[in-house]
Amino acid sequence: MNSWQRLARGLGALGILYTACGLVGQPAYADGSVSSLGMGYGAPNPAVFAQFQNVIAQYNASGERFRIDSHCQSACTMFLSIRNVCVTPGATLLFHSGGSMKKGIVSPVRTQQMLSTYNAALRQYVTDNHFMDTFEFHPISGSEIIKRFGYPACK
Repeated sequence: MNSWQRLARGLGALGILYTACGLVGQPAYADGSVSSLGMGYGAPNPAVFAQFQNVIAQYNASGERFRIDSHCQSACTMFLSIRNVCVTPGATLLFHSGGSMKKGIVSPVRTQQMLSTYNAALRQYVTDNHFMDTFEFHPISGSEIIKRFGYPACK
């Protein structure tokens, strides 16, 4: 191997090392999202409801951004309480009372837990319009969640 080849190989190795070292300080995560977690269809039982609460706690603790980017019904709407949440205009959020749809039992406790995760304007709106009184789904578009209720849009 001649001196030019050795120099080229050395510079190549140095470039790889430089690139690797530059990546060490970079965050190793991507944004979390409803679609990536597959949690857009609510909680059919208390154990799954607790999983939603765990995701909220995890993202609030880490400060990572969380995107509401698709269909989001029931317990999924509680993701609005993540401190670094954003909403895509094309998302659809569906609101209804908490409880067991399967058994037809409305739970005032679960309903209140969901309501407590919304900002004051959204909480007032869904309460005034009786969205949280029954299991009937009441959709609100992502663009309305952003414009009307002040949640941040995803960039």
